[in-house]
Amino acid sequence: MDTAPAAPAPVVVEPEVFDTKVVIVLREGLLPWQELNVTAFLASGIAASAPGLVGEPYRDADGGTYLPMLRQPVLVMTATGEQLATARAKAARREVPTAVYTRELFSTGHDAANRAAVAAVAADDLDLVGLAVRGPRNAVDRITKGARLHP
Repeated sequence: MDTAPAAPAPVVVEPEVFDTKVVIVLREGLLPWQELNVTAFLASGIAASAPGLVGEPYRDADGGTYLPMLRQPVLVMTATGEQLATARAKAARREVPTAVYTRELFSTGHDAANRAAVAAVAADDLDLVGLAVRGPRNAVDRITKGARLHP
């Protein structure tokens, strides 16, 4: 009598509780390609900001492997340019790790040019189109106050 192989037992993973929060805030009014570009760059800044933020590689049931990703959820929000500037200033005062993306970076072509474009502008004058922060949950909530979840 042929019997089908038993289905693998479901993997039960206890939820991890994070003491930090990751938020990416995008400027309202960006084109869809700009939102995706800014989000990708800012997420890479968060991933590189501290050891242990990136988990283990993924593996499918056939043994294929995939790159690791951030271990914790990332909220994506939107805000006005003024709210982004305020959030950057709050993060700086609280010394919360921050990644920035300015409007000028849409026209640069590589990392050195990106860093030069940011370095040419005083902090309070940056034309921010995106900001990412990672820090204690309550601090990140205060920094991003007024931003709304991305629709």
